[in-house]
Amino acid sequence: MSRPARTTGGRIASHAVMALMAAYFLLPFWWLLVASTKDNDGLFGSAPLWFSGDFKLFDNLSLLFSHDGGVYLKWLRNSALYSVVSGVGATAIAALAGYAFAKLRFPGRNMLFAALLGLIMVPATALVLPTYLLMSEAGLTDTVWAVILPSLLNPFGVYLLRVYAHDSVPDEMLEAARIDGADEFRVFRSVALPAMRPALVTVLLFTMVATWNNFFLPLVMLSDNDLFPLTVGLRTWYQSATLGNAGPALFNVIVVGALVAIVPLIVAFLLLQRYWRGGLTIGALK
Repeated sequence: MSRPARTTGGRIASHAVMALMAAYFLLPFWWLLVASTKDNDGLFGSAPLWFSGDFKLFDNLSLLFSHDGGVYLKWLRNSALYSVVSGVGATAIAALAGYAFAKLRFPGRNMLFAALLGLIMVPATALVLPTYLLMSEAGLTDTVWAVILPSLLNPFGVYLLRVYAHDSVPDEMLEAARIDGADEFRVFRSVALPAMRPALVTVLLFTMVATWNNFFLPLVMLSDNDLFPLTVGLRTWYQSATLGNAGPALFNVIVVGALVAIVPLIVAFLLLQRYWRGGLTIGALK
């Protein structure tokens, strides 16, 4: 009788811990959702975690999209451009490199992979200033390429796809395709890529989220207000509000702007999550 009791108690404890962790992670989102429905006075009033009497969400959205000549929409388009192009490009490069490390034999492979593992340990912010100097020499600062090109290199994505390709792509399938006369790129495109789809979606989402949330790189690279992503643009509004240049009423606009900024990420996760549930080698066997 004691063993089932201990099992039940352990299950309850684990569920309680998971519920607490879920509440911990959801609390900032709940505050953001509630704060977006308040005007500037309500933001600094009592009950910050609950709705006030006046529902100002639509008024705040109207102010958001009209403030400063509608520049928020430009920042939104810029963030979408940087994220999509960087995500697709970084995923394609990581897929090619990961497959090569996993399935091809070439001189220096182990040394290059060791260097790749070392790059994973380097904080991305430590590379921003050297990258700025390189972009400055190339004349690419204050352009969209100053944000996109550095984001195309994803060492962790290469590592993840290398490990995934090594385990999910059977060597026998590759050899069968080569015997049938397929060249190496055809083997990669028709056999390896379908089997790597869940990992590809993972790398795509991670890269898009990292680029969407990137702050320090575009802050250093860009000075044109029309090229800012949402992270840097909202920061300029916050600076104006705290310094009093735009008046205190700007805080509610910043809050609802932060809420709108996370909606595309939620949509992307909802649209792409089904690819994680597919079979790993169904497409490769066709």
